[in-house]
Amino acid sequence: MSLIQLQNVSKRYAEVTALDRVSVDVQTGEMLGIIGHSGAGKSTLLRMINGLEQPTDGEVFIRGKNIAHLSKSDLRKLRSKIGMIFQHFNLLSSRTVYQNIAFPMQIVGRKKSEIALRVEELLDRVGLTDKRNAYPSQLSGGQKQRVGIARALANQPQIVLCDEATSALDPATTDSILQLIQEINRETGITFVFITHEMSVVEKVCSHVAVLEAGNIVETGNVADVFSNPQHDVTQSFLGLKPKKGGDRNVS
Repeated sequence: MSLIQLQNVSKRYAEVTALDRVSVDVQTGEMLGIIGHSGAGKSTLLRMINGLEQPTDGEVFIRGKNIAHLSKSDLRKLRSKIGMIFQHFNLLSSRTVYQNIAFPMQIVGRKKSEIALRVEELLDRVGLTDKRNAYPSQLSGGQKQRVGIARALANQPQIVLCDEATSALDPATTDSILQLIQEINRETGITFVFITHEMSVVEKVCSHVAVLEAGNIVETGNVADVFSNPQHDVTQSFLGLKPKKGGDRNVS
């Protein structure tokens, strides 16, 4: 059974179709990259997975459960097991690093002693033990994103959704963040879904890729296969390839 499954999902806002009959399967432990230009429907797709949006048509299943059929209580429980890492970190400026990481656990009512143990474990995991009492304004971009990663892991999620998680970072910091995420995936088996417009992110960390254009998935598959033989013009453009007449391609 797929951990995440979207079946013919469409989402319409008045006259705008954000997603059009999209189907995606994500297996446990997979690192899926969903790549597309601005306005392709990436953020809408992400909001479908974490239950913030309901499809106009089609169905979304998490662990075999149709999330449209869940009670509000069950949906809250499900969403507590889906972590989020954001482009602009979304840290609480008035809270310390420790308090930011603790916050998701406080929301679900975990004991103080449990929270303290988990926060210390996560601070060590992301390399910020010495920053526990610092505030976000005192951190670099990479450190802020490490706090964001720790916070996303706080409630021991099965799924972590990364919304352009490295696009606000410089290349060296991006590499260190992606390496950390890869290590977490290997050690925990957590499933990661990356929303990005950067093919380099997909290339470095993802096992599978889905290319989204104008609300449609135009190409999907194993990263190595898609990168070595891209079939769609959009995929080719992301890879810097330009189709010749007759279908041949050159690097532009």
